[in-house]
Amino acid sequence: LIIYDTPILAFLCLLGSVLNAVPRNTVPSSEFQLDGDYLLGGLFNIHHISSPRLHRPEAINCTSHSLILSSYRRFQLMRFAVEEINNSTSLLPNVSLGYVLFDQCSDGHSFPSMFNLISVDGLIDPWGEPPKNLIGVIGSSTSPKTVSVAPLLMMDLIPMVTFFGASSSVFSEKKNYPSFLRTLPANKDVVEMFIRILKHFQWHWVAFLYGDDSYGSDARELFIRKIQDTDICLAYTKGLDHQTDYPRIFRQINTLRVHVIIVFATEWTAEVLVGSAIQQNVTNKVWLASDAWSLNRKLHQTKGIRNVGTVLGAAAPAVTIPGFSDFVHSAKAAALCENAEQETFCNQVFNCSGLSAADVTDADPSFSFPVYAAVYAIAHALHNTLQCGAGRCNDKMTVNPHMVLAELKKSNFTLFNQTIHFDENGDPNYGLYIIIFWNHNGDVQEVGYYEFYPPFHLVINSTEIQWHTNGKVPTSVCSQECPVGYKKKPEGIHRCCFTCEICQNGTFINITEDPYTCVSCTDAEWSADGSTSCSLRVVEFVPFTDAGAVVIMVAAWTLVGLNLAVSVLFAINVNTPVVRSAGGPMCFLILICLTLSSLSVYFYFGQPTAISCVLRFLPFLLFYIVCLACFVVRSFQIVCIFKIAAKLPNLYSWWMKYHGQWLVITVSFAIQALLLLIGYSYDPPKPFNETFWHRDKIVLGCDINLKATSTSVIFLLSLCFLCFIFSYMGKDLPKNYNEAKSITFCLLLFILTWIAFATVYLLYNGTYIQTLNALAILCSLYSFLMWYFIPKCLIIIFQPQRNTQQYFQGLIQSYTKTISH
Repeated sequence: LIIYDTPILAFLCLLGSVLNAVPRNTVPSSEFQLDGDYLLGGLFNIHHISSPRLHRPEAINCTSHSLILSSYRRFQLMRFAVEEINNSTSLLPNVSLGYVLFDQCSDGHSFPSMFNLISVDGLIDPWGEPPKNLIGVIGSSTSPKTVSVAPLLMMDLIPMVTFFGASSSVFSEKKNYPSFLRTLPANKDVVEMFIRILKHFQWHWVAFLYGDDSYGSDARELFIRKIQDTDICLAYTKGLDHQTDYPRIFRQINTLRVHVIIVFATEWTAEVLVGSAIQQNVTNKVWLASDAWSLNRKLHQTKGIRNVGTVLGAAAPAVTIPGFSDFVHSAKAAALCENAEQETFCNQVFNCSGLSAADVTDADPSFSFPVYAAVYAIAHALHNTLQCGAGRCNDKMTVNPHMVLAELKKSNFTLFNQTIHFDENGDPNYGLYIIIFWNHNGDVQEVGYYEFYPPFHLVINSTEIQWHTNGKVPTSVCSQECPVGYKKKPEGIHRCCFTCEICQNGTFINITEDPYTCVSCTDAEWSADGSTSCSLRVVEFVPFTDAGAVVIMVAAWTLVGLNLAVSVLFAINVNTPVVRSAGGPMCFLILICLTLSSLSVYFYFGQPTAISCVLRFLPFLLFYIVCLACFVVRSFQIVCIFKIAAKLPNLYSWWMKYHGQWLVITVSFAIQALLLLIGYSYDPPKPFNETFWHRDKIVLGCDINLKATSTSVIFLLSLCFLCFIFSYMGKDLPKNYNEAKSITFCLLLFILTWIAFATVYLLYNGTYIQTLNALAILCSLYSFLMWYFIPKCLIIIFQPQRNTQQYFQGLIQSYTKTISH
């Protein structure tokens, strides 16, 4: 019978007739069977066959394939555990355990064993009663084998406790596997351990090779998911099967410059992989071996294994089981395995005549304790189900598998100082793995351990590892780490591949939070190129106690004093020609406005505030415009008297009749006041922190909106220009009658002062620009005082003969005659 599309149905059809003819009685002399009040099933891969997909159902002769000695050792360990329990007076007293064991040598040919376990009188009825006295199954040994047989047990909630290989996370899903438990860590725990090892040695660029089955594929998916938020990158991954092109895999790994290879596969797959690596002369790699093959003695004693690099791995700790060695020797002496005439079922035949007791006891001891714990877990669950105590059990109650399962989930007993209990997913809530290293002597050496449950402690003694890189820990990165102060700029799809860019001044890098971004400092901080933190800026302003500020404020007070002295002197000599020619009453207005303009100077010092920023400019712009208007009027009057009056007598009469000079001054003041009111209402000057020109300091100043103040400044400059024109027109007036020349010189000083300040302002943006601004204002005020008023004061005091009516009339008559000629 050949059915290509429905192999499972073919199994059922073929095996239904086969199983019906199989007798249920057991042969006491067989290693595979033992009678008892309650039976345990056992699935072990004593032999191994890696077969492709089935095209037809067929029975497999396991004994004709390669022997796995470590699995045969675990097979014997289950037999020993059952015998030990049967000899116990405290656990299951007066109750005997039996077993039916099978050699599950192939992933796809395991159905005969399972059908024999769950059949009742040779028949399989999924909706009928579960097999009588079958309380649980130990095994199976790999995830693929478990996936194929577990659903047959889950139907009747028969407990299935695995001890090795069946670590796929899919079995933690209780919806699909309600009666599945295991005494070894799940893939998620082993993968987490590998990630911690990678982080410990700072290996960020790795390859992940896995068996192309449910065990390896599950580990790969878990690994990819768990490294998403880490610095670890998966450079290369490939599933391994019997058709894998290993030379191509190694070529690609070398091309990618990967130096760490994680291998999550069964031991027979790992044997082919590592053997191919030796043949292809693959060197200088770090191999991280999963628990399935890390203790494979055949591999770590293979010729040429030292050339492939350094092999690290994780393994279940070897636990010495007291009495087991004696049991193996007695079993060997009984030679049960040599009874060729015994009645057996498919996959219950093994001729072990070629093995000595030492061969069995010296085989790979890994996962001995999980097998032992699995048997004892079911025994304790049965003990509690039967309400055993005081040397007896309740032998009148009917025990169903689901009752044992309920007690099994509540397991809490101690075995070799280890408390055995399970979580809600049936995974063990205990245990640790050892970290091993294959040393140069061909031995496995323990170099650390990892605790799977809180606090998840990893300990590795790196000094005991004989690295292939002359004692130094190997590196495996796509790109070398950036120097301090540099950010990573990703290249390609992997975050481990990047170039380095220095963080510019004003930014810093915090690699613990984000190594890919330069973070900007706040306005109150600064940083140099390549910084890892920001420093507080030094806050600077010109205090009142500054030497420059003191000098300028003293000069401002001196200006006020001089203005007062000149005002007193002019008041005493108000009717003299010099005072009248200087402007008469207008002089007092100019001196008052010069004094009021000097108020601006004091607000350039100290920490700026909203009020001080306004008063830095308002008094000067408002009252200085009056001074300029007075000089405009005065210049116009001088020109009009000497040049225009004779030619335009009507204009002069109108000017005198309507007091044109005061009208101009008043209108100029009103216009400037209105412009300042509008500008300051729109956007008044306000405190401003200058951080652009100085990266390490904050210069406190005032921010001026040029659009808001431009009209008032333009008006001031217009009056200055007009005044300059009128005063320049009077440059050829009588030599000793020098008001026009004085005004021209004062305006030149005013213009040069602010040109010089503007030049310095463009070149220098330091703290003392405020001092220079105040100095420019003071110079503007002193220019009028020193070059217009002080010369007249000197004439009044030291040359009174020039301050007479006759003297001035003589100058005017002389100038008139000169013009007429």
